Order: sequence, then structure tokens, then C-alpha cells
Amino acid sequence: MLFRQFVNEDLGCASYLVGCEGSGEAVVVDPPLALDELLAAAEHHGVRIVRTIETHTHADHVSGHGRLAIEHSVPVSIHPVAAVAYPHDPFPDGSVVRIGNVSLRCLHTPGHRPEHCCVEVIDHTRADEPWLVLTGDSLFVGDAARPDLAVGGAEGATALFGSLGRLLELSDGVEVYPGHVSGSLCGKGMSSKGSSTIGFERKFNPMLAFSELSAFVAASASVDAPKPPNLMRIVAANHGPFAPAAPPVTETAAPAQDAQLLDVRPAGEFLAGHERGAVSVPVDGSAFATKAGFALDLTTPIHLLAATETQAARAIRSLRSVAASELTGFTLTVGGPERIVPVAIDELALAINDRDVTVVDVRDAHEQGESRFDTIVAVPYHALRTATALTTADHVITVCETGARAVVGASILRARGIDARPVAEGGIPNLESAPLPSSLPAP
Repeated sequence: MLFRQFVNEDLGCASYLVGCEGSGEAVVVDPPLALDELLAAAEHHGVRIVRTIETHTHADHVSGHGRLAIEHSVPVSIHPVAAVAYPHDPFPDGSVVRIGNVSLRCLHTPGHRPEHCCVEVIDHTRADEPWLVLTGDSLFVGDAARPDLAVGGAEGATALFGSLGRLLELSDGVEVYPGHVSGSLCGKGMSSKGSSTIGFERKFNPMLAFSELSAFVAASASVDAPKPPNLMRIVAANHGPFAPAAPPVTETAAPAQDAQLLDVRPAGEFLAGHERGAVSVPVDGSAFATKAGFALDLTTPIHLLAATETQAARAIRSLRSVAASELTGFTLTVGGPERIVPVAIDELALAINDRDVTVVDVRDAHEQGESRFDTIVAVPYHALRTATALTTADHVITVCETGARAVVGASILRARGIDARPVAEGGIPNLESAPLPSSLPAP
């Protein structure tokens, strides 16, 4: 049996190539939009991709099933409950796709979405029972899926409880390969590890420790993470008719008029000089596409500013994966007239009780705990583009855990015309442990 896992580190999404080298055939499960690595692997192993299986209609990234269908005539299988608008073969519970000595069997596991399925993989040269299971967005390593993206949280969690019970009927030695690792918004506590076993998860996964439905629903349905940006557009793309690959994005000498400016250079280069109104989301940083999705309106024109063609190409690829289709072009730049002087921790401590300065903690809600500084305002970076609470602030300082999101947050606010500076190195933990200036009373 041929088995390969492909992980999009930016979005935390996993795709799989499962094949039989004897028959020269392979199946792709949950393909990425960018197909190059997948197709190269199939060619390397000498197999022909004969089918796509979707575990569900994805809400956080655009699938490559349409490109495989249009460009390579690969048919798609998905559970009939999905009621998709593209040609497909039904993949109901218990149905099997067989390629040579390998079978892929559907295990219907609703919860994350009503149509969600896991795929049991059987290598008949070893045994006629599953060797591994592709769990999609149901069971993760160390976590279980969020249930609130397609239906109400309680409804989804109720279905998910039963689905996890079905997975626990598998033997302890069955290997678990999820559809996501850490970095995805489809779970809240998943590991960065790409695989596990049913036995390990049974013993150590906190979401499998619940024996009562009510307790599981209470824990599972209480999701405080934001929903993936551009969710509705992504779901529509994955549910709708097949669409061809988007046209290439070309270099231009100057940004398109009225386009949103996205500067993808490292934060330090952005702070040292950038175009007026540009938002900073470094493509070399973590979760680029997710941050960009929160920082900008992905349904309106976007122009990229990058230091190199490689940076621009990476950004374009990632933005396409979250359905940012309105990319007007990219411009190579070494800076611009706007400069931001970052705030040091000592300066932040002096500003905490300054009535003319609003200090904003841009971390996510689950990261914010008790603080000795009750003057700090909490607004997660992903809410800054539309937040109205800061429009009357004279001066804003943004701060996070280490500085990365603070720079993103300050650039969002400055693009809105709000005077903002970030703590670019260090963050709230450093402030909490720093001694207060003697000239200021303790809050």
C-alpha cells in the first residue's frame, strides 16, 4: 500500500494519497487547492489518481477536487447528505472504493458537518480490517472537531458524541490520521503531531473522556475561537460547480487604484517603511492566510506588496486557498514613506495609566486571563477591522504574546486612520512581570 500525508503548515490542513502500487492506482482524500506536490508524489510512485474522496464540505480552505476533475478527469465521491452542486458519486456509510489490494471504506461521522465521513483504509495484503483511519474533521490528535460551523453548536456536538463513539469501536492499534493539525480553526486544542492511534487517543484525548452526552455537549459546544475568515465563500466554492484554476497574478509597477494593500514582507521591514494604508501580514509568519483573512476583506480587490517574487508567489498560493479571488497583482518593494516606531516594554509600562493612550491586548479571548492592569482593553486582532470601540481613541498601542499579532493589529488600525503603534518584541507576559515605574501608582 502507498500512503502519503501532505500538510499545509499555514492552514494546518492535511491531505492524503492512498494507493496500490501493484495496480498503479491511487485515491486522494481531501485534496489541497495547490496540486503540485500531490501530483509530483503520484508521478514519483508511478500511480494514477483515479478518484477523489471528500470527507466533507470544507469551511476553512478551498479544495482541489474541482481542479482534479477539470484538469485530470478525476471523479469525486462524497456523502449524499452534502447535496453538492457538482457531479459526484455517492459515498454513503459502509460503501467501499477499492483499488487493487487496498479498500477505502466510508464511516459516516456527522458532527462537524452533517455529511462528514471518516475513511477506513484496509490493506488486504495485511488483513481484512482497517490498518488506519482518516478522521477528517471529527477526531484530531488530542482534540475533537468544533461542531458549530454548519449547525448549532449543541446540535453538532450531539451528533459528534455518537460519531466519536463509532470511532472508539475500532481496535487500539488502528492508526489515526486527521484532517487538521494545530494551526487550524476547526479545533481548539489539537496537537501539531500528524498522527496517533485509536488506543492512544482513547487514553489521553480529553474529548474522549466524557461518558455522558450532556457533559460532552457542554464542553464541545462552548467554542470561543473565531470562525474561519471568508467561511461562507469557501463553503460555497467547495459546494458549488467545479471551477477552473484562477488566472495568474502578474507583477505591476504600482498598486491598483482603490485596492486594499497587503504587505507580506517581514514585520521589521514593514515598520521601517511601507506604503500608506498597507496592512502587514508577513507571509513567512505563522497562519498567514488566516491572519490575512481577518485583516482584510477577501471579497474585494487586494494588491500585494512583497520584497521578492518568491514571497509574492507564496502569498498568492495561500490567499487562493482561502478563496481570495480578487488579487489585482503584486508589486516588489523595498519600503515606502510611512514608518512606525515600535513600542518597547518599558515605554508600554509608562503608557498603561496614560489617559491619552489606549493599550489594546489583541490576543484571542482564551489567551486572556487575570491581569494587574485593568486599563488594558481586550480586542482580538481578528476583530480590529470592524471594531468600533477604538475609533475615538487618540493613540493606541497594540500588544499580544510575542509581538507578531501586535504588528498586524496596529497596521489594521492605521489603515483605518487610527493612530496605532505595536509592541513588536515581547508582549503581555513581559509586561506582567516587569516592575512598574516608580513615578506611577500601582493600578
